Amino acid sequence: MRTYVQGIDHAVFAVHDLNVARDTFERMGFALTPRGHHTLGSQNHCIVFGDDYLELLWLPPELNTRPFIADFLAHGEGLAALALKTGDADAAFAELQAAGLEPSAPMDFSRPVSCSDSIRSARFRTLDIGARHAPCGRLFLCQHRTPELVWRPEWQHHDTGAKAIAAVAVVAPDVATTATAYARIFDRQATGIAEGLLVETGAAPIAVVADESLAKRLPGVRISARPAPLMAALFIRVEDRSHAEQRLRRGGFHPVRVPDGSIAIDAGEAHGVAVVFG
Repeated sequence: MRTYVQGIDHAVFAVHDLNVARDTFERMGFALTPRGHHTLGSQNHCIVFGDDYLELLWLPPELNTRPFIADFLAHGEGLAALALKTGDADAAFAELQAAGLEPSAPMDFSRPVSCSDSIRSARFRTLDIGARHAPCGRLFLCQHRTPELVWRPEWQHHDTGAKAIAAVAVVAPDVATTATAYARIFDRQATGIAEGLLVETGAAPIAVVADESLAKRLPGVRISARPAPLMAALFIRVEDRSHAEQRLRRGGFHPVRVPDGSIAIDAGEAHGVAVVFG
């Protein structure tokens, strides 16, 4: 395992309309942070858990400061990126460079956060893993300079009982090759699971599966029509599955109970990603 790549920090949804996406996830029973405005021009809402979070991300179309967002949205909404944890972006850069993963130079950006007595800046230092080494979407590392401005207690209670990202499922036409690419990034060995191969990240794992395997795991749940490989399903850990199912129904969703007892909603209802509560 790598010293400065420490698991999934957050999963990034690229969305066409941030207001619509906010309303969707609020109807799911998530608490969202106020709209954030990055110094790079992008805007977001976050869904904060104990140690990780989801980010709904939008870029005004007249800007080209984060081209990966527009490039991704040209084929529809969905999980466009995974941010990986690091405590030291500069040390991570050196580690990844030595591994031949062609990281970009670390960069800094921020967004204002309204606190009870002032406006403060949530600050981040990030770097990309070389695009040709990322099996799908964008993979980048995120060092939080001000974690206390992200993980705030008032944002961590969710009506669904959601507690954490449990896993991310990647659909790939060549499961072994894609899993090997992820394993190289985390410097771990992929291990076999019923549906395909699993790569431990240090936090939530990444499961790499064929589309038919995911269909068996999530029968009756529609996934994105984006070309594979793609991040097709996001698994969320909840306190009580039945409670989550009831909350989703109250929000107007059509949850499906899958064979292991988890509750799933399909990509058409969740901005391009099947979301599984288990």
